[in-house]
Amino acid sequence: MYFEILMIIMQRIILKREPRLEAKCEAFIFQREAVNAVQDLEYSAIFHEQGLGKSKIAIDLMLYWLENKLIDTVLFVAKKGLLHNWIKEFDTHTFMKPKMLSQNHMANYYTFNSPSRLILTHYEVLRSEYKRLLLFLKTRNVAVILDESAKIKNPNSSLTQIIFKLAPLFKKRVIMTGTPVANRPYDIWAQIWFLDQGKSFGDNFNVFKKDTDLSNKLSNNIELRTTFEQNLEELFSKISDFTVRERKSSCLIKLPEKEIRTIYTDWEHHQHYLYIQFQEEMRAVIIKEGIPTEDNAEELLKRILRLVQIASNPRLIDEGYKYEPGKFETLKDILVSINEKNEKCIIWSSFTDNVDWLSKELQNFGARRLHGKMNMEKRNRTIDTFLTHENVKVLVATPGAAKEGLTLTIANNVIFYDRTFSLDDYLQAQDRIHRISQEKKCIVYNLIMKNSIDEWVDVLLQSKHLAAQLAQRDISLEYYQSLMSYDFGTIIKNILNIE
Repeated sequence: MYFEILMIIMQRIILKREPRLEAKCEAFIFQREAVNAVQDLEYSAIFHEQGLGKSKIAIDLMLYWLENKLIDTVLFVAKKGLLHNWIKEFDTHTFMKPKMLSQNHMANYYTFNSPSRLILTHYEVLRSEYKRLLLFLKTRNVAVILDESAKIKNPNSSLTQIIFKLAPLFKKRVIMTGTPVANRPYDIWAQIWFLDQGKSFGDNFNVFKKDTDLSNKLSNNIELRTTFEQNLEELFSKISDFTVRERKSSCLIKLPEKEIRTIYTDWEHHQHYLYIQFQEEMRAVIIKEGIPTEDNAEELLKRILRLVQIASNPRLIDEGYKYEPGKFETLKDILVSINEKNEKCIIWSSFTDNVDWLSKELQNFGARRLHGKMNMEKRNRTIDTFLTHENVKVLVATPGAAKEGLTLTIANNVIFYDRTFSLDDYLQAQDRIHRISQEKKCIVYNLIMKNSIDEWVDVLLQSKHLAAQLAQRDISLEYYQSLMSYDFGTIIKNILNIE
């Protein structure tokens, strides 16, 4: 009975006064071209590289739909940590203020029944409000824009399954991300399925995954490698009719140069001993009498991650470690150099405990910390402080908390104190500074511990990046083959002393 009454109420919603559907800011040419290319499609993908203003494209799409009465309401879905940023974007580019859908079930009742043309929410709300969203979508012509759509890359997750069920009820569907191939080529499957329900890549994820898997088997199998490369090369042609992608190197916007500096660091003695000790213990677990015994891939990755943590900061696994890790002295030297130029810097670490420790040790640089264990209010306050306070020179952050959607061009230096296996984390994090509004040369420092798991991570990320570029049609097959190495499988075996 409740839902029937709600349906009647929503059907009767009439705006007494329509919002002002003008853009405050003029779009760049490549942004206008993107809007023109997809504005009348039922579904589309905006895959412009990070830092090229996808939010402006999405907002102008919304204004076009509403102005031409193609849609009643536009629902923007973002990651929870980016809602504050999206509110700022709407204020910058439009005369509209969004209604919010949150985890507050009672407050959402008023949003569902409001006459707003613009609603903003985060992904988890789609799960908690699934039933009311079903009803809402049956009574209104709603378009949806999924920001950072790699959030739904896992087709087997409960969240993605819910979004799949909602998909056909949206009158228009748009996904946005600068890294559609977020970590592995098959990450794109679920994002595209949300748009076209399998027309482009088929209905069977497992088949698609097998055909596009960057696996260790490719290193010694030429036939398998050739098939893999052909599949990647053909990927984007299957979705080109509804996809737009622009790269920083191809658009008319001239961004400052971005330089990558790889810096090898020496071990602290006790740190190295702990690393070798764990390496041998890990080998003993994986190989017993010459027979591989570790067949749980997830558990194996966790063990490999322990080596990454020790190479970064042994405190992450050993509270009794009281020494200065090998990378820390190099880090301080880089920061001194940056400080002498009166520039700001972001230090990235994948581990929250490392962020806490580094920010404490770097207080003389006015360091502030940012990670997922902080509430959203404190995170937003930290970002605002870094952007506005002259004496706050350093932001220490985890990619998970700040890699996406944020414009941090007040800084022009980033330092990766450590990196894990996620290409998405690496690319998104460095491009917080290399984007529209940046005026200075950007420098990306990768700190790599000599003769450690860091070297394997570096090769793996380079291989993943090349595979992603080929899948996204950013590079040719010939260029890919000239640079690609499939040695990451051999390197990890050598690190673990596995024959």
